[in-house]
Amino acid sequence: MILYLHGFRSSPQSHKATIMAQAMAKRGLSGQWLCPQLPASPRLAMDLCDRLVSAAHDRGMAVRTQLVVVGSSLGGYYASCLAERYQCRAVLLNPVVYAARDLATQVGTHSMYHSDAPFVFEPEYVDELADMAVGRPTQPQRYYLLAAKGDEVLDWREMADWFAGAQGRILEGSDHGLTGFEQWLPEILDFALGDPAPAPSPKH
Repeated sequence: MILYLHGFRSSPQSHKATIMAQAMAKRGLSGQWLCPQLPASPRLAMDLCDRLVSAAHDRGMAVRTQLVVVGSSLGGYYASCLAERYQCRAVLLNPVVYAARDLATQVGTHSMYHSDAPFVFEPEYVDELADMAVGRPTQPQRYYLLAAKGDEVLDWREMADWFAGAQGRILEGSDHGLTGFEQWLPEILDFALGDPAPAPSPKH
C-alpha cells in the first residue's frame, strides 16, 4: 500500500499525487493507494495517518513489508517520522528536514494551492513538529530520496546529508515542485512496489 502525504498548503489534487494515483490505477492498484487531505495540525495529521495504517493492518496488510509512505516537502517530514515508527519504506520528494525551524516562518493564515479555503498554521503547530522528530534514519536503505539542487524553498544539501545512504537521485536543476517528476515515477514505483531489499544509493 502507498500512503501519499502532500506538502504544506497542498492537497491530494497536487500534480505529483495526481500522476501517481493515475499510475497506480493503470496498474490496477487503486485499492492500494491512499492520499488523504491532511489537517493543518501536524499532530492531527499524524493521528490520521496512524488510523489509516491501523485500518490497513486490520485488513491484512503487513506494515513493515507492504506499507510505503510517500511524502512531498512537509509530507516528506511526516513520511520519515512514520517510516521510523513502522520500520517501513519511504519515498521522500524534496522533503523538509528541519521542520520546526522551517515552518516557524509560516505561522499565520494561508490559502490552499488548490482551493480558496483559508487555514491557520498556529504557533503550537511548530511545537508539534518538534515533538514528533525522530532523528536520522536508522536504516537509510529503506528510503528513496528524490532531491533537486534547484529547489528554491529547501536546501538539497540538508536532504542529502540527513538521508545519506538512501536510495534515489539528486537532480541537477529542477525545482521544489519537481518539474519533470514523470521521468522518475517508474523508478519510484519500482522501489515502492517491488522487493524491499536494499538497492543502490542516490545517483547524481
